[in-house]
Amino acid sequence: MEFYIILLISLCLCLLLKPLITLLLPSSKPTINLPPGPSKFALLSKFLVGRRSFYELGPIVSSLRKKYGQLITVHLGSQPTIFITNNVLAHQALIQNGAVFADRPPSINSLIVSNSKKIISKSPYGPVWRALRRNLTSGVLHPAQLRSFSRIRKRVLNNLIHGLQNESNLKKDVYVEDHFRHAVFSLLILLCCGESGTDKLILDVENAQIRLFKSFPRFMIFIMMPRLGKLLFKKLWKELNEIVTGFDVAIVPLIEMRKQELQQSSRNDGEQQHSFYVDTLLNLQVPGEEENISEADVLGLCNEFIAAGTDTTMLSLEWIMANLVKYPLIQSKILDEIKQVIGENDFKEDTIKEEDLQKMTYLKAVILEGLRRHPPGYALATPHSVTEDVQLGGYTVPKGTAANFLIADMGRDPNIWEDPMEFKPERFLKQVDYDVTGTREIKMMPFGAGRRVCPGYGLAMLHLEYLVANLVWHFEWKSVDGEEVDLTEKHGITLSMKNPLRVHLSPRF
Repeated sequence: MEFYIILLISLCLCLLLKPLITLLLPSSKPTINLPPGPSKFALLSKFLVGRRSFYELGPIVSSLRKKYGQLITVHLGSQPTIFITNNVLAHQALIQNGAVFADRPPSINSLIVSNSKKIISKSPYGPVWRALRRNLTSGVLHPAQLRSFSRIRKRVLNNLIHGLQNESNLKKDVYVEDHFRHAVFSLLILLCCGESGTDKLILDVENAQIRLFKSFPRFMIFIMMPRLGKLLFKKLWKELNEIVTGFDVAIVPLIEMRKQELQQSSRNDGEQQHSFYVDTLLNLQVPGEEENISEADVLGLCNEFIAAGTDTTMLSLEWIMANLVKYPLIQSKILDEIKQVIGENDFKEDTIKEEDLQKMTYLKAVILEGLRRHPPGYALATPHSVTEDVQLGGYTVPKGTAANFLIADMGRDPNIWEDPMEFKPERFLKQVDYDVTGTREIKMMPFGAGRRVCPGYGLAMLHLEYLVANLVWHFEWKSVDGEEVDLTEKHGITLSMKNPLRVHLSPRF
């Protein structure tokens, strides 16, 4: 309710101060041949009259496609945003015109108020961005380096299995969301900062992150009106900064502990077995600067690494397991494939080994179908920015315009996918080498596409395959007596389950 009151007050102030705002805010280029779209007032009325969340902008824009077409201009803020809802047009934009659509609009920084000036997701397209991304993909996310972290994954998996087993022994039914979140968060923070942190320190960072994510809906005014919002709501902006700073402060002890480990190893002439993400950042230089990146930048990049992958991976895992509960036959097929791959002599293995995952084509199909049917978000969390005028779908997209993509719709397009709302992993068995990056063609884009494609998509796929296989191997997942799994979506920063998954677990051993 607070959001709608703030929105209404802001709208009134904008009308009263329109001449002044016009002088203060930079004017946009003429919108000749800009794609059609609703007026700002027509769009706002859908939120106010329907009492809908700002996060439902994606479905609202999707509902306008019959009227306006596959390219829709949305005026909801100081600058227009072009929404691209068609797979072919998305490929033309992100792949064929990749460099033109590779920048970020300045407005996305309004809710990213970390002291860091350099994080990958908001950095402008250029040499600094390339250096930061290359450091990530050639370091901790390199396939060879990822394989060296198998011990960490097994440690986290054992904790997850024990946690589910213990709660299942105490209660008949188990809500799994918190267990999944802690497991994914632990994986990322251990890959980022090393294994020296205590459980309490790790939990402190996780709680700070949860507080930050839950607070975002109250601060959407700074997305819609970044300049005027900060001017009118100074107290709210200060509160947001304090919450973000709390997330920063929580992770500092883990980084300092890792620094001490590296110094001790250097004095002892020891060789590090692993190179964690923070290790690669401490001595990193970027183009145009003589010194290493600052401590604030190291902190910001670590926070980005952890925050960007936690809820997206956790919710993907929850959606997939929800479908396995809803459709027991699919769960049985995964179990049969596991038995076939590991062989009869290994039925007593406590975990499914990572090298065995490559042989499980049906498991991979289930993961891909989960990402298609339930992508992490309805629209991209960070829009693209056009660096020069470009023709797209018969319209002109002017330089400086923000561009967004309805990724959920692309994975549910009936012109591309047969029975798109059904959960059918078999559709991916015909193409087991499916390109999730969309380089050849875009049929779905859960990780984005083009030059700004999520660099962690390989890590996410590995974690999902590893966790799903082992969760099915250790437990039979069944629905709660008298209830059906509800796949209704809740729109937020990510697409979550409106009613979190509650299950009955039966140990297989």
